[in-house]
Amino acid sequence: MRLVTFRHAGRLEQRVGALRDDGAVVDLAATDPLLEGGMLALVAAEPAMLERARAAARIGPAVEGATLCAPVPRPPKNVFCVGKNYHEHAKEFAGSGFDASTKEVVPEAPVVFSKPATSVIGPGEPIPAGLDPTGSVDYEGELAVVIGRGGRGIRKADALSHVFGYTIVNDVTARTLQHRHRQWILGKGLDGFCPMGPAILTADEAPDPGALRLTTHVNGEKRQDAPVSDLIFDIPTLIETISAGITLEPGDIIATGTPAGVGIGFDPPRFLRSGDVVRIEVARIGVLENPVA
Repeated sequence: MRLVTFRHAGRLEQRVGALRDDGAVVDLAATDPLLEGGMLALVAAEPAMLERARAAARIGPAVEGATLCAPVPRPPKNVFCVGKNYHEHAKEFAGSGFDASTKEVVPEAPVVFSKPATSVIGPGEPIPAGLDPTGSVDYEGELAVVIGRGGRGIRKADALSHVFGYTIVNDVTARTLQHRHRQWILGKGLDGFCPMGPAILTADEAPDPGALRLTTHVNGEKRQDAPVSDLIFDIPTLIETISAGITLEPGDIIATGTPAGVGIGFDPPRFLRSGDVVRIEVARIGVLENPVA
């Protein structure tokens, strides 16, 4: 099942829905009032509530003119992100001149940073490139993990049982700011620099997330194309590493890293400009597409 957060046309209220294969959004709470609580409430609920959502998705009404929001519009805490987690991207980043954080090419342990919740926007919303005064805005298509059952000290062997589902994130980055400040939150955490969506694919639909494949197009040109199995540190390792001393909570997001093909990998770099369109796709999750403002 693909779960979404959406708004009815002309309304501000956000509701939980299911995204059908034909692109229609089903309003789950219209069939089952117990599903009124929003996405975080559903993620945190017992498995029986997810079964109620599946039942509602089968019979609920389609919504005319639904607008998709980020599936988790306001994560419980900053979005956890992982840098340099594909071998070829680690090499292109090291050779780009923009990596001021370390001299190693392939990291010995996961490189974890975060993006504030205020950076999260939904599908179709403009990426506010004008907030970067340096004109060095870049894209990074990523598979993201949505935590379901929380915990601290989660073992790698148990990690996937803590996953509610998977979505897509664009880890938009102001490269010059990333380099200038010798850390990544100011270059990556600007408002609107974390497009997310279009849906959460529930974990039962992707028992092996490594089998998923991510592609990124800019203005119709393919820039990134890699299987998730190419991750240097796989999803269970990331969950174990982060949860070792930080309690993960339902609805927390872990963006797992980006493949080669980002703008700084070109000579000269190919940064985003106003009017560009970034399209990131993971089969079975869907397409996250955002224009650049």
